[in-house]
Amino acid sequence: MTRLFLTSHASTHAQQRVRFPADDPISERGRRELERVAPPVVDRAFTAPEIRAVDTAAALDWPATVEPALRDLDYANWSGVPMDSIPELELAAWLSDPNAAPHGGESIAHLITRVGAWLDTVDESPERIGVVAHPAVVKAATVCALGAPVTAFWRVDVRPLSVTRFSGRGGRWTLKLS
Repeated sequence: MTRLFLTSHASTHAQQRVRFPADDPISERGRRELERVAPPVVDRAFTAPEIRAVDTAAALDWPATVEPALRDLDYANWSGVPMDSIPELELAAWLSDPNAAPHGGESIAHLITRVGAWLDTVDESPERIGVVAHPAVVKAATVCALGAPVTAFWRVDVRPLSVTRFSGRGGRWTLKLS
């Protein structure tokens, strides 16, 4: 049985200022958070390619392989923009329709499909696999593991440095709460 530890990256200024992420580094707050965390012991690790994920993996002392499929949702025109600056109708469309991409980037439905495809590639082994990714990627993986509808994406909350645990065999994942 494979054990998968999906860890959300440490805090960034974009999160603290309620902006859509760009390729932001970890903030000072995130560095303080990392000093207080005891990461799971893993046999191998993957990280999303963005700086905040790579830096979090390094701070956890996980020699991680960069995995492009774990990249953050493509927010395109909204990258780096404060959420309250987005036109209300565009934001409402994005929050209510998982196939919408008013920012010109990737839809939530596409993100869930991409992350689900990556989960399908994780080989069955007795290893403990660490993953450092973005809240959106962890939410997408949770939706996939539970077989939930894409609209469940908005019902999952992922905090910085939270660890979501899955165990799996034969392409079937179980969410493990502790």
